Amino acid sequence: MISMKKEESTIMEKIVSLAKRRGFIYQGSEIYGGLAGTWDYGPLGVALKKNIENLWWHMFVESRDDMYGVDSAILMNPKVWEASGHVSGFSDPLVECEKCKRRFRADHLEDKNKCPDCGGKLGEERQFNMMFKANIGAAEDGSSIVYLRPETAQGMFVNFKNIIDSFHPKLPFGIAQIGKSFRNEIAPRDFIFRVRELEIMEFEYFVEEKQWNELFEYWRGKIQEWFLALGFEKSDIKEVELPDGERAHYSKRTLDFYFKYPHKFDEIGGLAYRTDFDLKKHIETSGVDLRYLNQTTNEKFIPHVLEPTFGLGRHILAVLVKAYTEDELGGEKRVVLKFPPHLAPVKAAVFPLLKNKPELLAKAREIYAMLKKEFGAVMFDDNGNIGKRYRRQDEIGTPFCVTIDFDTLVDDTVTVRDRDTGKQERVPVSELTSRLNSRIL
Repeated sequence: MISMKKEESTIMEKIVSLAKRRGFIYQGSEIYGGLAGTWDYGPLGVALKKNIENLWWHMFVESRDDMYGVDSAILMNPKVWEASGHVSGFSDPLVECEKCKRRFRADHLEDKNKCPDCGGKLGEERQFNMMFKANIGAAEDGSSIVYLRPETAQGMFVNFKNIIDSFHPKLPFGIAQIGKSFRNEIAPRDFIFRVRELEIMEFEYFVEEKQWNELFEYWRGKIQEWFLALGFEKSDIKEVELPDGERAHYSKRTLDFYFKYPHKFDEIGGLAYRTDFDLKKHIETSGVDLRYLNQTTNEKFIPHVLEPTFGLGRHILAVLVKAYTEDELGGEKRVVLKFPPHLAPVKAAVFPLLKNKPELLAKAREIYAMLKKEFGAVMFDDNGNIGKRYRRQDEIGTPFCVTIDFDTLVDDTVTVRDRDTGKQERVPVSELTSRLNSRIL
């Protein structure tokens, strides 16, 4: 009997292999042996990533009246990170093996005295700041030091006054951003789960202090709705309340959301109550007044902040894990990615039954152009027999395959095959776009 741990490891290995083979995700700098903690997204990975981003942006920004999007710079004045506490406190516990000299995060080890690789003795635990340093300009001295941002949040806090001055929003309101962050992880692992270059989807939601608890529960519910929109089930997500001593220095309450990954239930997102910590620190450090003026009462005060955070890479991995399926169809085993149609990188594939028949090929190209104009993410495939083409599309998660055959030339209908069930139906070409639209969107 295969142990659960080995089975889960095998699933992850299969997903990593499929992701590379089919053009979802590649190892970064692979031709030079790679670079740990870095990954490149291929054509299908980019499409999946964009679909998740666009869904998030629509759900949390475009469909609301109280959200303002920004895209802040990766390089920021280093005083930002002094004010936020990252220069002095953004660290992880590090231990080094005295024998092989490899380094590990102490909080990830079962035995903090023994090296998990060579069995050697581990040295004393010390703190390791995870920010990447860089030098800006021609000089390379203390005055030229900047940091690659370790989080996107501060880009929204330093733009708080700009949003107030430009748009005069009323509380509560949020500032949202999707962007890259950089963390010098001691031990990146589990494919794209823990990396050194990551993307975060998050927003800072500014509220009056008396509102925070009520709105915390409101956003808790909205986050659960988000996971359902990704096709997850309630059993796929676990809420973890962080106790005192485990929360970030700025947080008065933090609720983490864990997804059931192959390696274990692990963090995919979170909801933190940051109080007025960040704006207060930036007022103290910059000397700029970042208080909010209540136009009705003429009262000035520092708003408190709720922060829903979503790791984009971890979402991509979760969607791949949830979609990955091994089953049988028509008596044959297959691998299929059962993406929700609205997340699928390719929405439909168009096949001519035979590629050596010019009339079939021309008609297939015509229908392909029609669907391409409507959906964009449409693939044309005339290579090999139909069965092999179906299997290729199953493996990349294409929800519908459209086959043009000799009957198409007679009655202008096509065969539409469903990815999950294998069911096929004849559909008039005149109704094809609307039929697919109703099942994809």
